Amino acid sequence: MSALRIYVPGDAAAVACGADDVALAFAAAARKRNVAIEMIRNGSRGMLWLEPMAEVATRRGRIAYGPVTPTDVDGVLEAMIADGGPHPLCIGVPDEHPFMQKQTRLTFARCGVVDPRSLDDYRAHGGYAGLARALEKTGEIVDVVTRSGLRGRGGAGFPTGIKWKTVAEAKADRKYIVCNADEGDSGTFADRMIMEGDPFVLIEGMTIAGIAVGATKGYIYVRSEYPHAIAVLNDALHMARRGGVLGGSVMGSSFAFDIEVRVGAGAYVCGEETALLDSLEGKRGVVRAKPPLPAHKGLFGRPTVINNVLSLAAVPLIMDKGAEFYRDFGIGRSRGTMPIQLAGNIKHGGLFEVAFGITLGELVDDIGGGTLSGRPVKAVQVGGPLGAYFPRALFDTPFDYEAFAARGGLIGHGGIVVFDDGVDMARQARFAMAFCAVESCGKCTPCRIGSTRGVETVDRIIAGIERAKNLDVLTDLCNTMKFGSLCALGGFTPYPVMSALTHFPEDFGAPTRLEAAE
Repeated sequence: MSALRIYVPGDAAAVACGADDVALAFAAAARKRNVAIEMIRNGSRGMLWLEPMAEVATRRGRIAYGPVTPTDVDGVLEAMIADGGPHPLCIGVPDEHPFMQKQTRLTFARCGVVDPRSLDDYRAHGGYAGLARALEKTGEIVDVVTRSGLRGRGGAGFPTGIKWKTVAEAKADRKYIVCNADEGDSGTFADRMIMEGDPFVLIEGMTIAGIAVGATKGYIYVRSEYPHAIAVLNDALHMARRGGVLGGSVMGSSFAFDIEVRVGAGAYVCGEETALLDSLEGKRGVVRAKPPLPAHKGLFGRPTVINNVLSLAAVPLIMDKGAEFYRDFGIGRSRGTMPIQLAGNIKHGGLFEVAFGITLGELVDDIGGGTLSGRPVKAVQVGGPLGAYFPRALFDTPFDYEAFAARGGLIGHGGIVVFDDGVDMARQARFAMAFCAVESCGKCTPCRIGSTRGVETVDRIIAGIERAKNLDVLTDLCNTMKFGSLCALGGFTPYPVMSALTHFPEDFGAPTRLEAAE
């Protein structure tokens, strides 16, 4: 009889919920019953409220149970032995769960499915088909990525193909591919999930980028707070070199490309591409003035492609299925899918990948199930700690770069943080200024000094000191920071502050709309 194949996620979110203890409990329970098992530490599928979610391979496919605690393991194992039999924690086939059925999983198709440390498993699920096609038509890679409509998933939404074209046309003795995996936004975890659950897709995407622009070296810049991701990435890179898909001859071709993981110290500003480059070079992470752009003079003064994890992870599929396949998803200038992260006070938090165009209300109410507390949603922050706060009145906004910009917001990295009616928006505005003050690299005055003065001004407003005058000062200060800061840290801090002030004036001491009407 073959061993019972059991999957227990090694993803950091599942581990935080006790997945390591559950895995040990399964091993102990199997020994007690003299049952042979094969334990695979896969990535999470993204239904984080069900973690740790254990799965078993059966004749009907994989059957999931969750959330499983060590005390549940004996009963769950009995159900697993019975070919995925019934149990109060049985979820059934994961792909048939309503949360999964409503998704369009392109980038995350393998996440939670494959063994993240197995190159063979990755290939068995379609991996490296994109690189194989890229090697057949190397001169067309940039054009295919351009026509797909792929835009940066790290925040700015800049067209990926244009960035690659600029680097490809630059003349230099060396070029680099840099993956910005410094995922520092609150409520975001998509980069981490890819690195921990499907690292080869990132490696493949970076390799394709290297071939496209003539780079032979890549760096993945990961924050030190991601030890699980760092370990999985290094294991996957080792396997990729052994498997001949990295190194001096990529898949037996004349192209050489290798990748190295570099660990950052956790400074938020190092998510800004030029500060990241300084950190990679061994310097303190400080924002550089532009021009020159990194595409012309980036890492070690050479032309450099800098892309986010999700941008690079989308490339293998685009090369395999074609530009038109990817471009058919989405709306307007926002093409393809966006892995959206639902967090905060929400019932069903997790990773939800869907084509651009779904509304904010659908994501929060229908997919997320509203607040975990059961109280009304008051505000939703989209785009990290520097994203705007949207009230329920704006829940009809489609998830689209231009639609959010038109309403004073930004999609950023796709993180959505939900707040119920117990939140104080004046204090949230203060937090934005305080966050900027702590994380500023200090190079430009609007960010360095403006954020500190911003904290002081909001404190005076909260205390009721010359409220009207200080509200004017705060508005003027935000305008200066938005247009005078060297990078997005200071430039985007006004988004949460002004949106809180605009949509929730009563939290700043202004009369409510009802009181004003009276």
